[in-house]
Amino acid sequence: MKATNGAAHNMIDQHTTVMWLRRDLRLEDNAALYHALKENKDVLPVFIFDTVILNDLEDKQDKRLVFIRESLLHLQEQLTALGSTLLVVHDDPVHFFKSIYPKAVYTNHDYEPYAITRDETVRAILEENGVVFKTFKDQVIFEKDEVVKDNGAPYTVFTPYSKKWKATLNTFYIKSYPTKKYFNNFKRSKPISIPALTAIGFEDVDAIFPDRIIKTSIIEKYHKQRDYPAIAGTSRLSVHLRFGTVSIRKLVQVAQKKNEVWLNELIWREFYAMILWHFPHVVTRAFRPAYDHIAWRNDVEQFERWCEGKTGYPIVDAGMRELNATGFMHNRVRMIVASFLTKHLLIDWRWGEAYFAKKLLDYELASNNGGWQWAAGSGCDAAPYFRVFNPELQTERFDRDWKYIRKWVPEVDTNDYPPPVVEHKTARDRVLRTYKKALDVNV
Repeated sequence: MKATNGAAHNMIDQHTTVMWLRRDLRLEDNAALYHALKENKDVLPVFIFDTVILNDLEDKQDKRLVFIRESLLHLQEQLTALGSTLLVVHDDPVHFFKSIYPKAVYTNHDYEPYAITRDETVRAILEENGVVFKTFKDQVIFEKDEVVKDNGAPYTVFTPYSKKWKATLNTFYIKSYPTKKYFNNFKRSKPISIPALTAIGFEDVDAIFPDRIIKTSIIEKYHKQRDYPAIAGTSRLSVHLRFGTVSIRKLVQVAQKKNEVWLNELIWREFYAMILWHFPHVVTRAFRPAYDHIAWRNDVEQFERWCEGKTGYPIVDAGMRELNATGFMHNRVRMIVASFLTKHLLIDWRWGEAYFAKKLLDYELASNNGGWQWAAGSGCDAAPYFRVFNPELQTERFDRDWKYIRKWVPEVDTNDYPPPVVEHKTARDRVLRTYKKALDVNV
């Protein structure tokens, strides 16, 4: 018996409208929820712990599940205060929607390949049963073909995309959805308990998550502080943006007023989402096909040293240890460790991408894939392949006093710290030869 699925059949009837929550775990400024409440009574928010996704998670102490459950508990508190409830089930969504017969189902768009296929299947099932299925744009400002070249082709370079994005933006696109006006249309119910993580095959672990607060004092200084990992100079909102516990429209409203550099980071996220939509081959292959011919070394022992933060390069090791301990890594350091894996160690970017996918609290397929392909030089808008970050120079620029390094690599000044896994100049010469050979043959 799947967790709380029995309650679904008792609660969901032909008068009930299901609001299917996924990457939008909030009641405020939620597009699909606004339309569901405005157009219907007896709206029941439902979250599905998707077994198709969960079965692929190897770590049964995955902190993301803790974050999701905490977010669901917060939602439940809000809904209980309104005399309603959140229904949480553990199931394959296709199976779940085959088993219920509501009045309608509302949800927000998801753009990842699995989600697209899943939603098309669910739509077909519901429509066959005469159930209305409506979806809305919510997790981005612009989606799909909304920002394209004048000839209708998708952009593949960030700068012109961002200029068109900003030129297209007006107050309509970032206006908040006033969901509170219709809160009395939630289905009346006593609260239904939310299953423990153990009930869905995971373990509850101690984890500290960033506050769900837009810290304008940090955003105002973002362009000056964002590259220094020892400073609390970034918003730390990425996990909230990932799971929709904050609204992208609210963030853009703040960014417009406070910091264009921070706004550009939000646009980068939409750029990569657009790339994934138009070029789904990037999930498994290089955006630039010639880069699929690189002769990766893929040394398993060196990959393990990278994963564990034992490469002998302090800034790289600090980043990996921060990731392993917290599920977070500073963005500047993400670029350094990704460059190191792909360029210094000549290990396939897909290996690094998959490791980040397991560990990052804020993991998003589009952004993770885009970032890794950027580092490897195989992606869109990439600098020439001969850009190879020098970890020592990066440290000198961004962690000169080694505050960040010593926090995560306390043994760095002792004999317990390992020697470098590879010498920088040797590695740089090797990767340039390897890339040049592959690209000269295949361009």
